[in-house]
Amino acid sequence: MITAIVSITVESDQIPEVAQRIANTEEVSKVYSVTGDVDLIAEVRVREHEELADVIAGTISKVPGVVSTTTNIAFRTYSSDDLDAAFDLGAVN
Repeated sequence: MITAIVSITVESDQIPEVAQRIANTEEVSKVYSVTGDVDLIAEVRVREHEELADVIAGTISKVPGVVSTTTNIAFRTYSSDDLDAAFDLGAVN
């Protein structure tokens, strides 16, 4: 599974509507409204790299109100659950 983190700039008066439309996209697992340089961050999960173009350029970027996107592809996922499991197994000293 390939995970992409998509930073999205949106017209400020349309943030909730754009967030909901993006969240309704099948390949989007989560959408966060955030502070900082962008308005939304979406987590996109696909099986093949080629699918990213369809989802990001073909769907997310075309949602009315989206001004721009920047995409980061995750190499590896770390979570506190993973670290807790590693400690339980004695994998981390």
